[in-house]
Amino acid sequence: MRQVVLDTETTGLEVRQGHRLIEIACVEMIERRPSGRHYQTYLNPDRAIDEGARQVTGIEDEFLLDKPHFIDVVDEFLAFIDGAELIIHNAKFDVGFLDAELARAGEQYGRISDRCPVLDTLVMARERYPGQRNSLDALCKRLGVDNSARDLHGGLIDAQLLAEVYLSMTSGQVGLDLGFEGAAEQSTTTIAIPLVLDRRPQVRRAVGDELAAHERRLDALDKSSGGGSIWRRQH
Repeated sequence: MRQVVLDTETTGLEVRQGHRLIEIACVEMIERRPSGRHYQTYLNPDRAIDEGARQVTGIEDEFLLDKPHFIDVVDEFLAFIDGAELIIHNAKFDVGFLDAELARAGEQYGRISDRCPVLDTLVMARERYPGQRNSLDALCKRLGVDNSARDLHGGLIDAQLLAEVYLSMTSGQVGLDLGFEGAAEQSTTTIAIPLVLDRRPQVRRAVGDELAAHERRLDALDKSSGGGSIWRRQH
């Protein structure tokens, strides 16, 4: 099964008021494991970013002036997501903006629903945690997912965190390292191809700061679960 965790950033909240996409970010999973491939691009929206969106994303109008328009990247974006199950938090919002951009690009592109089934993790979270806050930050805190790198909303880091949240909600698996330490940096379109190893990998033992970080993660899991983590009970 191929799944793509998707997040977008926009100039504002209302697509009906002409707001546009300014970032698309996707993380690929195969059989519920990160493949190492991702897609990310910033976009020139041909309009100003609302002040609220600017404060949330940290993206300035000037930064987007030399970025591609959606029509310039539509084919590579659709090639990345085609046939996958899309995992999106508050999917109605993101899909609404994507469908509006596809409509501008041409009727031949259709709609997101023509290409991919969509799983909305916000709907899933509301069913599992009724009456509680179910924002991405709230879910990270509840499930012990480290979101300390999320100072601002960025598409790629949010997609990475959502992948961890989704796997935690559906199987209890948390703490994935998808390898995007630099995701908060602003960059242009990127497609990463997974590394194929030609020899047996070496085993590297954790030391020093790594062991301390491991203990902090276990402390977070203990706090979120209300008891000792499975790791500590078995070791």
